[in-house]
Amino acid sequence: MGEGFDTKLIHGHGYYDEAQGHFIPPIYMGTICEHPDRETGQPRMTERGTELKYAREENVTVEALENVIAKIEDAADALAYSSGMGAIGSLLISMLRPGMRVVVPMEEYGTTIRLLEELTKFGIIVDQVWPDTASIVDALSRPADIVFLETMTNPTLKVLDVREISRAARDAGAKLIVDNTFVTPYIYRPLRDGAYAVLHSATKYLAGHNDVLAGVSAFPDQGTARSAWEWRRMLGSTMSAFNAYLVLRGLKSLSIRMDRESASAMAVAEFLHDHPAIKRVHYPGLSDSPYREIADRLFERRLYGAVVSFELRGGKDAVLRVLKRVKVIKPSPSLGGTESLLTYAAMSASGPIAPEVRERLGITDGLLRLSVGLEDVDDLIEDLDAALRD
Repeated sequence: MGEGFDTKLIHGHGYYDEAQGHFIPPIYMGTICEHPDRETGQPRMTERGTELKYAREENVTVEALENVIAKIEDAADALAYSSGMGAIGSLLISMLRPGMRVVVPMEEYGTTIRLLEELTKFGIIVDQVWPDTASIVDALSRPADIVFLETMTNPTLKVLDVREISRAARDAGAKLIVDNTFVTPYIYRPLRDGAYAVLHSATKYLAGHNDVLAGVSAFPDQGTARSAWEWRRMLGSTMSAFNAYLVLRGLKSLSIRMDRESASAMAVAEFLHDHPAIKRVHYPGLSDSPYREIADRLFERRLYGAVVSFELRGGKDAVLRVLKRVKVIKPSPSLGGTESLLTYAAMSASGPIAPEVRERLGITDGLLRLSVGLEDVDDLIEDLDAALRD
């Protein structure tokens, strides 16, 4: 098989039915398999060395998706989960022990922060630090076990120097977990820079059509993956076959969608940058962004993602007015689909973060997060312009 990124997206599943000649993975909806094999008396085994017998543990369609994820992440193995939080929760629970210290930026998906805070009841120490590279590296000058971060923070799009943080984590004996949802493996692959694991809410760009709930993780070695697999099996967070089929289908257009959506996001960011109703635009692709240099060093392509966050001068009243006025763009949580979505971060993704912390982070009552979809960019700009007018 070819080694190009798009070839891996389309053919990396490795599925082929020799008896019938089918090469598109079907949806295996059955929950059980023959076990053991009646001819050999032995279990049927998967490529990762686990028994194929029950869908909570293994499924042929899910395995096909995991094969693609492993290939595009340059990973030894990958796992698919029922949601992005299923991936995060299962992996953290598989790794954490009482007394362990977790370093996490203060700006992160709110539910991730909430999960870590809840885990402190089991003796976990969570150290929330300022969301910049220097602060995270400084936090690793003290004993730590896990660092959990997003390549690009949600929602103000601070780009963290994963490469530098990875070196600091290695020196500290800590394991680095990277949520790469906003960036995708098409733009950046953290495992290449020493991450212990990479995670995605596949609900977003990997599936890409706002019609499936899914999560994935990828690992640089089989041992790490096998431990995570055992916990996924016990917690029951495995992805369904139908959802795996939808993610497989969506993945085939990942690079095309990211090229188009990122280009549109740049155009929208430039429009908003000069708009009188806008106080501040957060987008690492802008020439005056403080994160442009880090992004250009890390990202494999001169793309900066398809999310643009911006702060309105009129605060919450202006936000509610814009949400009411937009027509092409839809007010909604989530991101990464074909439809452009406008999210009021303080009421959704950042809701679990304390209001005073949100304010310090720049997640003000006037902040909106725009996930740019596949509509004509001129229509998106026209829609925003009309909604922003006094």
